[in-house]
Amino acid sequence: MKAKEWLSANFKGDPILWITLILLALGSLLAVYSTTGGYSQIGKSHEANNEYFLFKQLVFLIVGVGLAYIGHRVNFKQYSTIALPFLVISFILLVLVLFFGNEINGAKRWLTVPLVGLSIQPVDIAKMALMIYLAKVISGSQTMIKQDIGVFWMLIIPTLVICLFILPNNLSNAALLFVTSLIVMFIGRIPIKYIFYILGVGITLFLIVFMIGYSIGEGTRAHTWAKRVTTFVDGKESFQNTQARIAIANGNIFGKGPGNSSQRNFVPYSHADFIYSIICEEFGLFGAVGIMAIYLLMLYRVIKIVKRSPKTFGAMLAIGLCINIVIQAYANILVNVGLIPDTGVALPIISLGGTSLIFTCISFGIILSVSRYIETREEAISALKLKEELTTG
Repeated sequence: MKAKEWLSANFKGDPILWITLILLALGSLLAVYSTTGGYSQIGKSHEANNEYFLFKQLVFLIVGVGLAYIGHRVNFKQYSTIALPFLVISFILLVLVLFFGNEINGAKRWLTVPLVGLSIQPVDIAKMALMIYLAKVISGSQTMIKQDIGVFWMLIIPTLVICLFILPNNLSNAALLFVTSLIVMFIGRIPIKYIFYILGVGITLFLIVFMIGYSIGEGTRAHTWAKRVTTFVDGKESFQNTQARIAIANGNIFGKGPGNSSQRNFVPYSHADFIYSIICEEFGLFGAVGIMAIYLLMLYRVIKIVKRSPKTFGAMLAIGLCINIVIQAYANILVNVGLIPDTGVALPIISLGGTSLIFTCISFGIILSVSRYIETREEAISALKLKEELTTG
């Protein structure tokens, strides 16, 4: 069997989305190897060696792409059956991390899995769970959305509860998930007045949490949020932003070349939150635009899938997961170029990571599952039409 035939038989769904995933994975390996190069100058332990980080990222990518492959082989309708249990599990994990999470830089975002010793970030699980749940509720209530107020409560309560439990330690992800949820509801034809109700309640809850946290005193996350916003509004730059802007300026049009970044030793979290600035330094304007284009290409292909989807659940599932990824990507890029205040948001798949990378890959797999269903359905319809033409002819 030829390679093309083998790929066609085993990798179903939109080929451009597969190419997008592979491009992001390859870009990730190159970027992580480059940004962690400075660690090799710190010491000789495996934790300070960029080969160690490269191998770690490669393992995560192999697992992630493998899960994407498995996910795309599953009929997307099956994801509807796990929507509620998955959401409940993600909520439990958010509660656990709130009380028992590992505190890093004043925020509890990581939860250590007993016996295994691995750390997971429950927010990445919760984002996917909420998107699947919203797709299920919206698709199952298309005929009742404008009449049944119960649908409104089925949407507002889980959305606000999940975002509220993410908020204390991760404002940026809570805000992005909240905005993504509202966009999905809008696309799902939820009445505008309900969306504004949810927006109003969400803002009110945020203000309450902020005022309580701020009143407790210095050192709380609320003070960190306030400092970041006031610094941004006053036109000042944080140390991270200053170093990131220098890296971007150094890149010019063509960049300094792979592995030649000088700012990777000065940009904090250059392998995670600020990896985009190092890509700009090494690959210049072409690299910067290229990364943005890949995520936009993903959005474009998913919109085409949504237009062809005969099932509302498939359409809502694909667009929800896609918007979740694209919004996070552009939030990271906007932080790197200094257009919005600092956040703790990684660049999907490209940044060094575990839970975020793996669940983003799974999201790709689920979207490809929707695409595979449409592709198979259209092939069956074409075959049926051809058979009818031959019979009548």
